[in-house]
Amino acid sequence: MKPMIWHPEPKDQKVNQYLDNINHEPWLAILGAILLIVCSFTLLVLLGTF
Repeated sequence: MKPMIWHPEPKDQKVNQYLDNINHEPWLAILGAILLIVCSFTLLVLLGTF
């Protein structure tokens, strides 16, 4: 059975650097989706009034 204490391994630092570069919040995609939904809803409301 392995000991419960975790000690960093040499490859952990490389993995952390990779994840820091790759993992980021997709704020641009979220804002784009919200903008698309709002514009679509507005277009549907405007077309529905005429």
